[in-house]
Amino acid sequence: MWNMLWPLALIVASNCFYNICTKSMPSNANAFASLTATYLAGAVLSATLFLCGTRGNGIGAELSKINWTSLVLSFAIVGLEAGYVFLYRAGWKVSIGALTANICLAIALLAIGCLLYKETITPRQLLGILVCDVGLFLICK
Repeated sequence: MWNMLWPLALIVASNCFYNICTKSMPSNANAFASLTATYLAGAVLSATLFLCGTRGNGIGAELSKINWTSLVLSFAIVGLEAGYVFLYRAGWKVSIGALTANICLAIALLAIGCLLYKETITPRQLLGILVCDVGLFLICK
């Protein structure tokens, strides 16, 4: 059970800090300068964890397993980060902006799962989409 819960807890805790930090980013600072500093710190942390986690495996062997997804993921991450920075700078509240974005994301991923991965959409999920739509309407009104 713990193997299922700790990643979820990490995501929730990290997302809380993520949104607090993004909302608190100085509005007079260039967004991409701030993101560059963020990514440099993240690269150092990621590289340190990578080196600590290789456990005798060759670094080159591990790096050779990387494919196009790392490059595309970098574009997605920059878009995600910049989107949140500009969302909060546009005046969205931290509680409403993140919630709205995540509800829209959940609906989009449901469609992507169906179209790309042949996942089925159940009547319960359709009801969930309807509830999300009503919630978005109430939140944004």
